[in-house]
Amino acid sequence: MPHRPAEPARRRLVLPGQYGPLFDDGGPALVVEAREFLAARPVHRAKAHLWLSALRHRARELGDRAEHVRVDTLREALVGRDDLEVVDPPSRTLRAQVRHWGHGTTVLPSRGFVTDEREFAEWAAQGSGRFRMEDHYERVRRRTGWLMDGDRPVGGRFSLDDQNREPPPRGATTLGLPEPWWPTEDDVDDEVRHDLDRWERDGVVRFVGADDRRRFAVTADEARAALEDFVAVRLGDFGPFEDATLTNDWTMAHSLLSVPMNLGVLDPLDVVAAALEAHRSGGAPLSSVEGFVRQIAGWRDYVWHLYWWFGDEYGASENALGAHEPLPGWWRELDASRVEAACLSTAIEGLHDHGWLHHIQRLMVLGNWALQRGYDPVHLTEWFTDVFVDGTDWVMPANIIGMSQHADGGLVATKPYASGGRYIDRMSDHCGGCRYDPTKRTGDDACPFTAGYWAFLARTEPALRHNHRMARPLQQMRKLADLDEVVAQEARRGSP
Repeated sequence: MPHRPAEPARRRLVLPGQYGPLFDDGGPALVVEAREFLAARPVHRAKAHLWLSALRHRARELGDRAEHVRVDTLREALVGRDDLEVVDPPSRTLRAQVRHWGHGTTVLPSRGFVTDEREFAEWAAQGSGRFRMEDHYERVRRRTGWLMDGDRPVGGRFSLDDQNREPPPRGATTLGLPEPWWPTEDDVDDEVRHDLDRWERDGVVRFVGADDRRRFAVTADEARAALEDFVAVRLGDFGPFEDATLTNDWTMAHSLLSVPMNLGVLDPLDVVAAALEAHRSGGAPLSSVEGFVRQIAGWRDYVWHLYWWFGDEYGASENALGAHEPLPGWWRELDASRVEAACLSTAIEGLHDHGWLHHIQRLMVLGNWALQRGYDPVHLTEWFTDVFVDGTDWVMPANIIGMSQHADGGLVATKPYASGGRYIDRMSDHCGGCRYDPTKRTGDDACPFTAGYWAFLARTEPALRHNHRMARPLQQMRKLADLDEVVAQEARRGSP
C-alpha cells in the first residue's frame, strides 16, 4: 500500500480574547494584529494598551511557531489562506468574518468558559423562555460538585449573597489591604505605547481616558501571579465588602481578574479551583468563596451563553423603557470636572484614570444614572464596551441592555436596577462630602439620584405597571405630593 504523506498541520489563527495557552494545541500559529480592532470607535487608552500588549506578548511567547501579521483589517489576513484553523471567536462579528472570508478555515469549539455552548443551549431549550442565572449556577454546582456536600450545598444554600452586603467600615478611607500585585512593564509595553501614540497622532485611532501604567495581567505567568495574590491577600475580604465603595480605594478587595480572563490568558476553571482550595485550607470564609465562585461560574458564564442564545438582534434595538437620550459629552469624554455629585464624579474619574470600576459603581452609579435619565441603551452598551478595559462584545449586552437598563423588558433581570441616593449613602463614603443631600428630592441640594429615581418611575410607569416587583415603588410614587415638582425639577437640571 503506497505511503501517503501526512497533511501539514493547520496554522492556528489567534484572535482577540485568545491570547493564552488555553487556545494553543502546540502547532503553528497566525497572530493577527488588525488595527480595525482598535479603530472602529474611540476606546480607552488603557484598554488599547492592554489588548495590544497581550497580543504582542503572545506572539513573542510562541516564537518561531508564530507568524505575526500586522494588517489594517482581519480580511487581509484571511483572504487566500486555506491552511487555517481557529477556536471559535468570542464575538459575532469575528465569527462571521472567519466563516465568510476564511472559507477553508476549520472552526473548533469555543473555550475559556465553565460550560460549553451546546450544553447551555440544550438546557435553555428545555425552559419556558425565562431562565434565571441562579438556575444555571445551581446546575453547574451540582454537575461539578463545587461547594457541595452530597446533594446539598455547603452552608445550606447555593447563594450566600445576604452575607455579602456589608457597608464599608465606619470612618475608614480604605479597607487597609496591601496594594494588589501589579505587573512590571517591559520593552513590549514600550513599543505598544510608542505605536499607540503614533497612530493617534496620525488620526488612525482615537482614545479617551489616561495612559495609565499597565495594571492588569496580559500573559499567563502574570495572570497566575495576580490570581495567587488575590487568593492570599484579598479573597477573605471580598465577600463582605464586594458591594461597598470607598473614594480612596478603587480596587477594594476585588480580584482584577476580569481582564486576563477576557484576554484568554487565565482559565476561569483555574480561578475557581484556587478559590475552592482557599476554602478547603481555611484561607477564606465560605461566604467570600461562594460569592466569588458565583461571579465566575454563575454570572460570567451565564452572560457569555446569553450572548449566543439571544442571537444577533439582541442588543441592536431593545428599548422597552423608551430611552432615547444621547450620551452627553462629559460622559463620553470621561470629564469628571463637569460633575458635582460625589459618587458620580468619583466613578467618572476612576474610569478615566484606570478604565476599570467594580460592579456596584458600574451598576448602581453609572448604570443607575443612565437608567434614570433615559440614555439610549444601545449607545450606552457600546460605550461600556469601549471604555472599560474588560469590555468585550459578548460581556456587555446582557449586563447593560438586560440587567442595568432593563431595555429587554425583563429577559435578564426581573426589575430595573434603579435606586435613590440612600443606597449609595449606605454603601459608600461619598455622600458625607457631597453638596447634595441623599434624603432630599427637591431643592438646590436635592440628590440627583434620589430625585432622579422618582422622575424615572414617573416616566416609565406605563411600561412597568404590570411588573409585580415594581408594584410597591410605583404605589409610593403615586402618593408623593410633590411628584410634579420633582419631575419638573429634574427636567430643568441639565448638569449632574
